[in-house]
Order: sequence, then structure tokens, then C-alpha cells
Amino acid sequence: MTNVKEMEKSFYKDVLTGLRSVPKRLEPKYLYDYRGSELFEEITKTPEYYPTRTEMRILKKELNSISHYIGDDAALIEFGSGSSEKIKFLLHHLKGIKEYVAIDISESFLLQSVEKLKKEHQHLYVHTVCADYTVPFSLPSLKAKKKVLFFPGSTIGNFDKQERKTFLNQMSTLLTKGDGFIIGVDLKKDEKLLHSAYNDAKQVTRAFNLNLLQRMNRELLANFIVENFEHKAFYNHEEGRVEMHIESLKNQLVTIGEEEVSFQKGETIHTESSYKFSVQEFQNLAKEANFIPKKVWTDEENLFSVHYLEVKA
Repeated sequence: MTNVKEMEKSFYKDVLTGLRSVPKRLEPKYLYDYRGSELFEEITKTPEYYPTRTEMRILKKELNSISHYIGDDAALIEFGSGSSEKIKFLLHHLKGIKEYVAIDISESFLLQSVEKLKKEHQHLYVHTVCADYTVPFSLPSLKAKKKVLFFPGSTIGNFDKQERKTFLNQMSTLLTKGDGFIIGVDLKKDEKLLHSAYNDAKQVTRAFNLNLLQRMNRELLANFIVENFEHKAFYNHEEGRVEMHIESLKNQLVTIGEEEVSFQKGETIHTESSYKFSVQEFQNLAKEANFIPKKVWTDEENLFSVHYLEVKA
């Protein structure tokens, strides 16, 4: 299991580097501490946030087809794991899954989620890996004949072009010939629908984004005054992505540990991008990373897609 102290050091280093950059930016993985993970689960239940419920509808509708591709002696390896209805549904209905590996950057959230799954699925071999899956890591020893990665929610859209390439190449190295990869990919769509999804009426997404400031206060001895900042999310046509930012509402100076960072009124921290793809665009990316696109499932409105990829030799 990854050394938590090392992850804390990395957080501090990355925060200082990101906030001294022009423009300021922080990696989206840091949104997901325990509280951030809780808030994201709330986001998935908001009326405006279509990806989770649409992906779930696809999984339910295409269960038999998905089961066919997974096979009858597989280890399901999930990234960003444990609490969603999607993994509970698959583990309950797919009898070919003999082992489950949960991988998450938030150790406390990971362990709590997996304990619940263990009680509900006592027939499964369950493994936990606390790791940042955007950098190389090792899987535990597995007994199942086949490995199938599961990366739902279109998290792949949070990566920029080079990060996507690196991540997909890294995933292919975890697998051997015949192993699979089930991945959710958000599709291009009307801008109004995208805007609503990232600016929900209950402001859960706002709380999720601003929690990053509170996390830095808790973990890095920072002194952000959260009321001096605001959530900002919009669709960037040129880049083909929704961007999420934290905007400074005034000129201010913030201390992080023993370091100081200045903010100008209107200056933002870019906290997350969510790229949208066509089916063909994503399949081309997969091919470049040593995967063979075997099957794609979409909903009736073509809002979302689920891909089954198979790694080459």
C-alpha cells in the first residue's frame, strides 16, 4: 500500500508548483480527499448530472453482452472505487467475476467502501490498493485467469492529451493478451446540458470544487478564506472540454505552510477539465495505446458510451 506520508509530501509540492504557475492550476485528483469523494457521490445523484445515471442505464441494458466479453473467470480491477451503484450492480450480477481489486487515492474512503462490499460479496477475493493510478503502480497477485480493468464515469476526460496517452499506455502494460478494459467515455453534446451538469441548482458541484481550498487548510496549514473564492465552470469550445475553476473574488495573499501565494481579483485556479469525445475519437486513442476496440455501447440519446477494449499481444 502506498505510503500516505509520501502522498502528503507530493500534495504540498504539487500545490506550490501549481499555484505559482501562470495560469494557476491544480491536478483534479486532489479534489478527492474523503470529503471530496463524499461530495462527488452527491453530485452523481443531482438531476443535472447525466453521466452516472446514463452509464448505469447502459450497464443494465447491456449486461448480457458485457458478461460475454468479461468471461467466466475474471478479476475486475476498478479505478476510483468502492461505493458506486455501478460496481455493486456488476459484482452482484456478473457471476464470472471471481476477484475484485479496488484502487483509490483516498485511503479512508477506499477502506470504508470495500468493507461494505466484502460483507455483501463474501464469495469474492477482494484486494485494496491505495495508489495514485495516474503514475505507475503494481497490482496484487491474482488467481483469476483474466484481468479486466473498470474505469467508469468518463474520468478519462479529466486528462489532457499527453496525460490520456500516458494513462492508456500504462493501463495496457498492466494487462496481457486477451485481458480487457471497460471504460466510460462522455460524448460530445449540447452546451446547455453540459453547463447544467457542472453548475447544479443545489450547488453540490460548487461545494466539491471549493472543498479543495478547505483540504489545503486542513492538510497543508493554509489559510484560504473560502468566502473570498467562487466556483466557475464553463464549456471551452476550442478545447472541446468543460473547465472547472476556483475564482478569486478580490486581491488577496494566502499562506500555505510557510509559503505565500498572491491572487488577483478575477484570477482563477484551473482545477479540472472534462473533455468530451466522439466514439471514433476515443477508439483512435485506444488503438494508439495498444488496445483493440471490441465493442461500444451507447444510450438512446448518444449522451454517453461504454467501451470494451482488448489489449494486443
